[in-house]
Amino acid sequence: MAAIGYDPDAQVMEVEFVSGAVYRYAPVSGALYARFRTASSLGQFFDAYIRDVVPFTRLV
Repeated sequence: MAAIGYDPDAQVMEVEFVSGAVYRYAPVSGALYARFRTASSLGQFFDAYIRDVVPFTRLV
């Protein structure tokens, strides 16, 4: 992952991947985002708790 952003009011997280693809995930609770940001492996956490679990939209 190249960049991660979060809007706590809207419970929206955006992830930019190294490939340049950008995805918006929602709803993402503040607790889930905090756990994601502090995970020892962002990729493993993403695969287990976000990918195919949280609804998303591809932006770019």
